[in-house]
Amino acid sequence: MLTFEDKLTIIEGFSELSRKDVSLNRVNFHFEESLYDKTTVVYHLHPNGNGFVYTGSLPDYEADQKGLVNIRNFSQEELREIIRASIDHLATEEEVVPPVEQMWKDAEGHTLKLIEEDDRWNIYAGDNLEDSFGGYDEAALYLREEGFRRR
Repeated sequence: MLTFEDKLTIIEGFSELSRKDVSLNRVNFHFEESLYDKTTVVYHLHPNGNGFVYTGSLPDYEADQKGLVNIRNFSQEELREIIRASIDHLATEEEVVPPVEQMWKDAEGHTLKLIEEDDRWNIYAGDNLEDSFGGYDEAALYLREEGFRRR
């Protein structure tokens, strides 16, 4: 297990991070160039060796509900990797995927718009919300049953 001093040496090797001493002899390290409100990379590194690194929702790490991973028993390599992943995560803009929008028409020429919004599939007649579904298949089935076809 790495000592507190070992961990400090590794973390201080990341020139992008700035040290902030906090209560109870703990230390935080911030990435001030973060593209997000979140800037803390290393959280509450304690002289007993305990501490956390923010990984958010990165799939390679099992983080708690706050997006933090305990680094108490990490090796030098593991610590460097997780800190690099955290910095890269905070420095990368998330790709914003535009909502899916489809026009559906019936035989009489009426049109409805199917739009994916906030994990829901909403059907609009003009500006009015007609119905909302939890999945695309469910919404498309409803539209087909009502005589609409995708155009």
